[in-house]
Amino acid sequence: MISLTTYYLILVILSLLLTLTYLLIYHKHFDIRVTLMFCMVPIINFGYLLVSKSTTLDAALIATKITHLGGCYLTLLILLTIIHFCNIKLNMWLKMLFFLMSSAMYLFIINDNSNLFYTSVELQVTESGSYVIKEYGPMHILFFIVIGLYFSLSIAVIIYALIKKNQVSRKTLFILLFSETIANIAYSLNKLIPNLHIEFAPATYILSLTVLLIVIFRMYLYEVDDSVIDSIMKTEKTAFVSFDMKYHYLGSNEYAKELFPKLNKLIVDKSQIDDSFLDGNLIKWVKRFEEISENNFEYEKGDKIYLVVIRYILDGKKEKGYQIQISDDTQNKRYIKLINSYNDELKLEVLRKTDNLALITDRLIMGVATMIEGRDNSTGGHIKRTSQVVSFLIDEMKKENEFGLSVDFCEAVVKASPMHDLGKITIDDVILRKPGKFTPEEYEVMKTHAEAGAKIIKVILEGTTNPTFTEVAINMAHFHHERYDGSGYPMHLVGDDIPLEARILAIADVYDALVSKRVYKEKMTFVEANKIILEGMGTQFDKRLEKYYVIARPRLEEYYQSLGDD
Repeated sequence: MISLTTYYLILVILSLLLTLTYLLIYHKHFDIRVTLMFCMVPIINFGYLLVSKSTTLDAALIATKITHLGGCYLTLLILLTIIHFCNIKLNMWLKMLFFLMSSAMYLFIINDNSNLFYTSVELQVTESGSYVIKEYGPMHILFFIVIGLYFSLSIAVIIYALIKKNQVSRKTLFILLFSETIANIAYSLNKLIPNLHIEFAPATYILSLTVLLIVIFRMYLYEVDDSVIDSIMKTEKTAFVSFDMKYHYLGSNEYAKELFPKLNKLIVDKSQIDDSFLDGNLIKWVKRFEEISENNFEYEKGDKIYLVVIRYILDGKKEKGYQIQISDDTQNKRYIKLINSYNDELKLEVLRKTDNLALITDRLIMGVATMIEGRDNSTGGHIKRTSQVVSFLIDEMKKENEFGLSVDFCEAVVKASPMHDLGKITIDDVILRKPGKFTPEEYEVMKTHAEAGAKIIKVILEGTTNPTFTEVAINMAHFHHERYDGSGYPMHLVGDDIPLEARILAIADVYDALVSKRVYKEKMTFVEANKIILEGMGTQFDKRLEKYYVIARPRLEEYYQSLGDD
């Protein structure tokens, strides 16, 4: 049988390991009460260890005062944490009352000179370890009543949540109920059996920390409003609904419940595969996502059109469930409808004046591109300058024609280049017009403009009589941020998998960004910009295009000098 000292030493080591585990998975959104518990338990258990190693009564009493942190504060923190996990709002004054009650109790314990807490104490030193024989006074009865109150309230809250709170995981509640019941029984044994020299309380604290870690891992699945989602929700109303891999309902945010009132009646952890309403849309979308990897859908409700995006909930690299994101896309659809109306007008004009098709198309392209650029206060004039750079590069490439370029292709590249940033029409003004660098979250949103631009151009040019121009325009919008080494976006294409027109535009786009002033930076000198472009050849850019850039460089610098500070 292990000694008292060894028993408490093992509990100290276990508490430190659990606290280290918590620190490794710590996230800023973790509840402060949980963090306090993981900090306190190693200290409290160390107090029990010190008692077992004490050789004098005074040392043992000091260590005992450390252990009373558990009864006075740890049980309260467990109660408050359970209330938080059960989504119950507790009045601030009631929290303050509990805290003051625990603090008053602890201050009385550490300053008890009247023998009201212990009427007598005696240290027993044995080979197994030291322990204190205590005769309890009237204040200890009150102390036991307070702890009993905290335990009873904890269990009452869990039972209440099991009955009334559909939006709280049943598995989590049963885990908490089991932990609290075991802890209550163990703690009571020490108080009801006076000759029991081993303390069960520190072991119950280890159990509580273990349960908290389990709950924290499970809460990852049920947390739908994480920091990334919060940043998106600041700019638009977005609904989120989560299911696990077996279609058990995990949770949803408030906007989702407004959009689908049925969600308010769902029970967390219950399978929704047989629900006819959900199987007609939410579950149907998830199934299509699984079957054909289609993760974008449209959903119409009233006069609103919503964009539905399905993603996996990941735990590291492991797929743990599905998250459905539903955002109001009505405004964007109206933009596209407006563009389509322009396209319809163009078709009518073609029937009447076929000779004016090219002129009208050019004006429409430049008009739409200019309109979009007008929303972006950081890149004024960018499309015109980039188009001119593309033109210079194409001129040099046609002379040698190493790539076998056709006349139609060369004209299409120059003509389509103003359209490459059309996708920015889908980016919220809060991000697009931000007077400074983007946060990582904002940058991820901004990166979506490439794919969105390709879709818009496809809509604009659908049915036109120039398939070469349509293909070139789509490719330039979609892939102008790809890098030759595969580290670009959105598809991470490598080498010649990137269309030639996008590789040409990539040089022009970056060169203009370097030598032009933006709200978040000053323009670079031509020497600095040239160094960066050349260093990027073979990694960011196609190395075979280097010689054409070098030949065109004098024309580029002359052109930008002619613009002055514009």
